[in-house]
Amino acid sequence: MAKSATKDMTTGSPIRLILQFCIPLFFGMLFQQFYNMMDTVIVGKFLGVQALASVGATGSINFMIIGFCMGVCNGFAIPVAQQFGAGDYHNLRKYVANSVWLSIAFASVMTVAVCVLCRQILIWMNTPPDIIDGAYSYIFVIFLGIPVIYLYNLLSGIIRSLGDSKSPLFFLVLSSVLNIILDIVLIVVFHMGVAGAAWATVVSQAVSGISCLIYMILRFELLKITKEEWKADSRCVAVLCNMGIPMGLQYSITAIGSVILQTAVNSIGSTAVAAVAAGSKISMFFCCPFDAMGSTMATYAGQNVGAGKLDRVSKGMKSTCLLGLGYSVVALIVLASFGKTITLLFVDSTETELIGQVSKFLIITAVFYFPLALVNIVRFTIQGLGFSKFAILAGVCEMAARSIVALAFVPLFGYLAICFASPVAWIFADLFLIPAYLYVMKKLSQMGIKPVAAGTQQQE
Repeated sequence: MAKSATKDMTTGSPIRLILQFCIPLFFGMLFQQFYNMMDTVIVGKFLGVQALASVGATGSINFMIIGFCMGVCNGFAIPVAQQFGAGDYHNLRKYVANSVWLSIAFASVMTVAVCVLCRQILIWMNTPPDIIDGAYSYIFVIFLGIPVIYLYNLLSGIIRSLGDSKSPLFFLVLSSVLNIILDIVLIVVFHMGVAGAAWATVVSQAVSGISCLIYMILRFELLKITKEEWKADSRCVAVLCNMGIPMGLQYSITAIGSVILQTAVNSIGSTAVAAVAAGSKISMFFCCPFDAMGSTMATYAGQNVGAGKLDRVSKGMKSTCLLGLGYSVVALIVLASFGKTITLLFVDSTETELIGQVSKFLIITAVFYFPLALVNIVRFTIQGLGFSKFAILAGVCEMAARSIVALAFVPLFGYLAICFASPVAWIFADLFLIPAYLYVMKKLSQMGIKPVAAGTQQQE
């Protein structure tokens, strides 16, 4: 095994290990959001507000489908992290092999299904007639790229499970640069419109995924899978599905609330759609540290529960929550001070109404960033410990909150209610996740911390 390519997170200072793992992961996610944001910037600047609204109208359905793919892959990586922490490399390779077979099956079925249904879904969402064609052109191409989404997220998740968060950063930087170049070429030079932005995203993700595959083959001796280990194993499949499907459903169930909310936004008009699209892109960029903290805790908790070190999980949780609090304050100050200036990246200064709406969206959501930090940190820690089914219930809380706001309050308060939808959803999720975490830690302590992936622990 190439020891330099892996990192054991079961010994040493928790806060130091978390920072060392989290910082490269953060920059990787930052670059990922950067090129996602550049899609929006280039579309808004070169194609106009209507094209920006077309892309924005697909945001919730995009999150519902692509989020499921990402959640499944993150779930598949948890047994790998647990077996790495336990030092059982034979079972680790079996989980990797079976996760590949499952990913191929999931990607094939999903690609066909959502490509057939995506236009009808946009109609169900009351997408404004002036932007529905552009929205369909964009999201259809994104959905064609589902296989490469599985490829990158599965492989990068496995790499991170082995303690290496730096390599995926390099591949995302490469992908980010390529995506921006392709955006300009396909939109400005070849005049492909919003479909050009989608193709740029798909191609750049494919490059990232192939790069991860080549790196794993060359770098990780421990992943040299034998012919016997490549065989499908019903126990491994059951464990992987038990981990992956709940995490995928958590994203999708959460996104159902976003779809309902997007339908409410669509009813207000194209300007509101464009404002939410731009505001969401900026907010997601600033939320990258929370995503990085969550993913870090999934690997950290998975390795330590595999090694039987529950006390380190608790210490790591406390340290990461303090990091989340500190960053939340900084992000609020920056967005309150420079939100309108950042918005000018997306639209011309003459769009005063749109700029004002984006600024309002950013300030309101940033006030509630610490509850969002807790959602990511606590949820991913629970998942890393092996209780992935709780993720579904947390997703139900978020879905219910967004749906209530969309159906009950948007008709009364309009755009202002839309700005509060996500903060309310985060608070609802925290009200479930914090007691759930305390329950999980207590149950693991009583059970002697036997890892789920070893098939010895009963879940909730």
